[in-house]
Amino acid sequence: MSSMSGLSLGELPMESWMSQLPGALWDTPLEHLAIPGSHNAITYCLDTNDRSPVDLTQPHMLQKLDKYMKPLIRPFLYKWAITQDSTIKQQLDCGVRYCDLRIAHRPNDSSTDLYFYHGVYTTLTVETVLMEIKEWLDDHPKEVVILSFSHFLGLNHELHALLLTTIRNIFTSKLCPKTEMLTLRNLWALGCSVIVSYEHNIVSCHSDLWPHIPYWWANKCQAEALIEAFEHRKKHGRPGFFVTGINLTEDLKYICTHPTESLKDLVMSTYPILLSWVKEQTPGSREDSLNIIAGDFISESQFVPTVVALNDKLLNRST
Repeated sequence: MSSMSGLSLGELPMESWMSQLPGALWDTPLEHLAIPGSHNAITYCLDTNDRSPVDLTQPHMLQKLDKYMKPLIRPFLYKWAITQDSTIKQQLDCGVRYCDLRIAHRPNDSSTDLYFYHGVYTTLTVETVLMEIKEWLDDHPKEVVILSFSHFLGLNHELHALLLTTIRNIFTSKLCPKTEMLTLRNLWALGCSVIVSYEHNIVSCHSDLWPHIPYWWANKCQAEALIEAFEHRKKHGRPGFFVTGINLTEDLKYICTHPTESLKDLVMSTYPILLSWVKEQTPGSREDSLNIIAGDFISESQFVPTVVALNDKLLNRST
């Protein structure tokens, strides 16, 4: 379609970009495509009414300050903890096909409900969000979504078993078995549209759980430093599936010296530089190729079309 019409793939309707890719890409392994992803995808529903405790991965000092100075600490925390402000269905409509899902059980919660977390816990449960993804996929049967489950804060063996049961009950035959060749043509023929990656050693015992997908995280709060770190990393080759996270990371020093800012201000001010770098990247099988590219506030910029348009380079190479 792209080559015939002269349109860039970045001009496809992002809600259905995978199903509208030209046939020349249907047999390309997904690990060789450029795929847009959402870093910390479910932070749009963090519990901001102060009921939620600070998550247990936060520094002890922050947990103490939060306990005694909550009215002062919480506004700062929320401004820097929210990485997406679009719902999961809106993100999928925007073209996101990889979701970074960080799972937690709230401390002192007698129920078996699981949540997402980043700084604090979410108001929506994991089950609710997975049901929303399933409903979206029912309406978009030829789109393929990669769900990366990780971190598992406070989960014991029973809660892992419960989470796996929930995943299977919701997605049923949409789950892609580990034995399959991950190309669009093959997944469409099988009716599979969900790849579950699970960051835990139990994956070896389950045929429908794919291993953890490595996430390249540069831990930088400046765009130039982040780009430099990724350029260095690219020289050392790539795994199969992997994520390049162009999400910036603020440290306490940055937050304290920018008291009126938020993570969104930081992200939006640096997107032009980051997206210029993304445009120079190439998907495919080469050692220095990129695959999944994840960002923050993905619906607020040209992030998704910029990533999808990289697949034009595969078409040009194959013709």
